[in-house]
Amino acid sequence: MNDASSAEAMDDIQRIVESARRLGIELDEEATTQWLAAIAAAQADDDVVLVDAESGTFGHKVSMLDFSPRDLERFRRIGQIVEVTGPEGVAESALALSGSAAQSKIQSFPGDCDYFQRLNIIAPTREEACAILARLMREKVLSTLSGETYQFLEAKLGTYQFDCTAHGWANRAGSPITWTAPDIEAGRLEVQKADGTTATLLWDEVALDPGWCKLDWVVTDPSRKQLSNASNVIDVTWEGPDGEIVALDGYLDAYFQEVYLDAEAVPVFAKVAKFVSDDALDDYVERLEEEVRKYLTKHLNYGKAAKRMYNVFRLSGRHVDAAFVRELFDEPATILYQVWSLIVTLQNATQPGSSIPIDAVQSQADELILSVTRALDGDEETEIVAALLTLRRTLDSQEAGQERTDAVEAAQARVVNLINTFFRDRLVAVPTIKDYIDGMQAGYAAS
Repeated sequence: MNDASSAEAMDDIQRIVESARRLGIELDEEATTQWLAAIAAAQADDDVVLVDAESGTFGHKVSMLDFSPRDLERFRRIGQIVEVTGPEGVAESALALSGSAAQSKIQSFPGDCDYFQRLNIIAPTREEACAILARLMREKVLSTLSGETYQFLEAKLGTYQFDCTAHGWANRAGSPITWTAPDIEAGRLEVQKADGTTATLLWDEVALDPGWCKLDWVVTDPSRKQLSNASNVIDVTWEGPDGEIVALDGYLDAYFQEVYLDAEAVPVFAKVAKFVSDDALDDYVERLEEEVRKYLTKHLNYGKAAKRMYNVFRLSGRHVDAAFVRELFDEPATILYQVWSLIVTLQNATQPGSSIPIDAVQSQADELILSVTRALDGDEETEIVAALLTLRRTLDSQEAGQERTDAVEAAQARVVNLINTFFRDRLVAVPTIKDYIDGMQAGYAAS
């Protein structure tokens, strides 16, 4: 870096330090400078995958900069619940953390336990690979329906070929098919078409075009007094007799955000990663930006938008903006992000037929209120605590498996609005990030 560019970088850092200071965010200038240097060095290195021998993990060098092995044993333990496995020589797996769980160095309290699995199936034909996938996913679900620390929620397999209604929810053609445990056990799903007729979808048949594959559980963490969603997004590939590897959903995912949990899976990862497109990084950033746009417009959630902006910025060369958002997710903002986890858990607990105990949701709310109270101060924070307390009180009359009352809905909406405002105010304090957000929202309004 020449003197001019170095001076410009220092000016940029000083600007975000000043923006952070105005918001009461303690941004460590020296640590920020070190991180910027590390990310620049990692992106300049041709050997982009790093193996950490001490923790037995590996991943893209930029991703590994944000990972802490602090909760690694917990994530490996939950990983045993969510990972789809199969016979040796038929199914090969590399399980990774993704989302906030993979960025534990900057997010002390990740909202959910998000996993990503590369599942490579070796079979003579594509049809046989799809049949093996259907069998392995079904076996995984039926063997992990419930336990002392987990309960299965739903699976995604196959794609709707027509508009229909299933389980009381309207579904568009092209969207992923959602299966409950009874559906999977029966191997069939009854849906109602727009013309009023009934159609039967078969698990084994829709697996021939598997689309987006995903499994969801809710898991307990007694030490944290918390329920969390544990999801596993499965990128399934077929390896044919000629050694070629293709994605069964037509798109082989990139590896720019995962941290893999077992170094022994490096050979599987390396074999599959060779077939990732040369345009994978551009495609990945483009898909992330679609999610950013969604959370800044249709499904307003500035916290989720910020997390995705961080990944867009760090992978597209906007490192100074990334450094600010990275610091934003240090405490106490990372604690407030737990509100989304509480809301999701509450929504799952109040689905008809849910067996998630409401007292577990109440305990999670109690613990979150205590954490927020310890971490925050000022008028804005007092308002957030007050809203959380109101939401907590409404849960006293809420039953598990009972639809949320109007009081719960109203209290939840109040909390969500306050958290959105908290994150938005901090993001738009940086002019370059404000311009990015304004551009996203203006583009949506014009479309």
